Amino acid sequence: MSLAVAIQMDPIESIDIDGDSTFALALEAQTRGHALFHYLPQNLSLRDGRVLARAQPLEVRREAGNFFTMGAEQTLDLAGVDVVLMRQDPPFDMAYITATHVLEHIHPQTLVVNDPVSVRNAPEKLFVTHFDGLMPPTLITSNSDDIKAFRAEHGDIIIKPLYGNGGAGVFHIQPGDENLTALLELFTDLYREPVIAQRYLPEVRQGDKRIILVDGKAVGAINRVPAAGEARSNMHVGGTPLKSELTQRERDICAAIGPALREQGLIFVGIDVIGDYLTEINVTSPTGIQEIDRFDGANLSGLIWDAIETRHAETRQ
Repeated sequence: MSLAVAIQMDPIESIDIDGDSTFALALEAQTRGHALFHYLPQNLSLRDGRVLARAQPLEVRREAGNFFTMGAEQTLDLAGVDVVLMRQDPPFDMAYITATHVLEHIHPQTLVVNDPVSVRNAPEKLFVTHFDGLMPPTLITSNSDDIKAFRAEHGDIIIKPLYGNGGAGVFHIQPGDENLTALLELFTDLYREPVIAQRYLPEVRQGDKRIILVDGKAVGAINRVPAAGEARSNMHVGGTPLKSELTQRERDICAAIGPALREQGLIFVGIDVIGDYLTEINVTSPTGIQEIDRFDGANLSGLIWDAIETRHAETRQ
């Protein structure tokens, strides 16, 4: 089976080929004989009901400094390709939401991964609230008095933007910290949306686990341990990746959310677990597969493509 695959992503020249999940997916697709095209999100258009992209044929290779070749730009009718990988990085803003509306015009006849309707309806920090008993105590609000009352109840809390990503804007507020009011004023100036407050989980010092699910099934995990003096465990801010196995609690979490992920067409998902609690469900542009592959000797890109090819075949029946 040879598929035409269009990848909607940020500029490819800026990626780290040793850590980027989209690169790993592209390389696996190419190995399987699929034809690749690359286009930037801003080069996606809807014209008279047709979804068009200014795209370039793409070849990739694992060669530092020379890892891709692109052909001449062409206008690609995305109704004529088999798969679109929606892989641009957040923020999950109106531009991102608009892209899901545009891609909805071609899905599922052209298989969009992940399903654009489900991506739009499942922002990371909100989607998780639909699963009872999995989250730490959490408050989502714009009301500063409610946040202060939440801090008074729980002591240590985390404050973060509702639509943030990559650990940006995450603050650990301790009981004696006098900066909460000023911080909330800053958030009000920067964001129109509510903020999210959660009880601080001291277990984060042992790591924030990223678990990858493919078509609703857990396939691998990596633990990310924050650097000394840092509340965030994201690897780009100094978090250390460590090999990890799933605990029974983590298996139970995956079993609880897996059927919903599969039903909603969320083929490639990364969840974050601290201690016994699920904190985020990442459906926009999950990462972590290369790090897990290196520790486990796995090929998560292969598992993802197995699922994509199966789902594509199902849409043709």
